[in-house]
Amino acid sequence: MNIPDGLLYTDQHEWIKVEGSVGTVGISDFAQNALGDITFVDLPKVGKVLARGDEAVALESCKAAASVYSPAGGEVTAANDALSNDPAAINTDPYGAGWMYKLKLTGPADVSNLMDAAAYRTYCQNQGAE
Repeated sequence: MNIPDGLLYTDQHEWIKVEGSVGTVGISDFAQNALGDITFVDLPKVGKVLARGDEAVALESCKAAASVYSPAGGEVTAANDALSNDPAAINTDPYGAGWMYKLKLTGPADVSNLMDAAAYRTYCQNQGAE
């Protein structure tokens, strides 16, 4: 399982890459693997304000429908519109082309209790992942 360093992770398998006051959000390799082939993505609109834990993205896959929850609070500044035409990018490149949205973070403390890569690896192993 691919769990890159330099990202922060939630217990719901979202990741966030923090660069200054901007966070880029997606789902982990663990999550995309559990969902199977993703067939539809409903992204948040630019300008939407999300609180930490708010539902931000709706996904549909061959196995299930799922929600992606915002790992931090802030205002959506960009959505990866390419996913509308190619939702499978989330499966093939969850940490690259499969990013979902960017937000201007409300505050750095919002991400202070998220897991680093080492902690997330342990968390996934405890859930039966390899």
